[in-house]
Amino acid sequence: MRSVDLTRGNIQPQADHEHSLVLIEGANDPVLALRRLYAGGHRVPLHSHSRIQIWCARAGVVVVSTAEGRWMIPPGHGLIIPAGLEHSSETMGPVEMHSIYVAADALAAPVPRVVEVTALASSLIAELVDEDARPSTDRRKHLIRQLLLDEILHLPDRPLGLPFPGDARLAALCRDFLRTPAARSEINEWADRMSVSRRTFTRLFRSETGVSFVTWRQQACIFASLPRLTAGEAVTTVAMDAGYENIAAFTTMFRRMLGSSPRDYVRNGTAG
Repeated sequence: MRSVDLTRGNIQPQADHEHSLVLIEGANDPVLALRRLYAGGHRVPLHSHSRIQIWCARAGVVVVSTAEGRWMIPPGHGLIIPAGLEHSSETMGPVEMHSIYVAADALAAPVPRVVEVTALASSLIAELVDEDARPSTDRRKHLIRQLLLDEILHLPDRPLGLPFPGDARLAALCRDFLRTPAARSEINEWADRMSVSRRTFTRLFRSETGVSFVTWRQQACIFASLPRLTAGEAVTTVAMDAGYENIAAFTTMFRRMLGSSPRDYVRNGTAG
């Protein structure tokens, strides 16, 4: 088990990415821990690992994309990425990332999962990341690894995946919406912009995303609000900008999706 800190030095982004891949694929340890600091707008190109990756946001927000969808990872959360799955990422502001790379046969990870990183998991990951800075016995390292692997199996799922259409015209509308979310955006507006009937649009949207337009719109509004909330913007401002008539309606939808109020979510996540 080994931890590597890649926050130092003057490596350029592409060389930095390639250096990370060499470390990950060349490691003999069954569990490898990496700590990274990214500037806002940093993009990691499409790639995959032979190991399962648990991508944890310690601070800041990152979006990870695959052919099937996009996953947003705010503070206090992580994305379990199956071995061999091609993915790319983009930071939404400065990000501190802790990643754990696990041998593919050590966990069952058939599909990507966004999970809440519990206090126990967070502490164990921090131990792995910092283990080179403190003396530790092989037995202690083994126990930390085994406990972390067990805790990962029990991390609660969080619905932060946002299905994204493959249709180019529809995808362009979805990107525009994420830039300027509006909770009251109507199907007819989107259908008119695509020059199709409401019925055709509704059928296309569900076939491309697997969910209804209303469900996607609700998820997307919360999805788009997370970077602003974690950056410290007022809940009222974010809710009004997203098109909600009042903060209560925004809080109700937020709680339904994420299990807590926006203020509690940000406070607890940032502290994790």
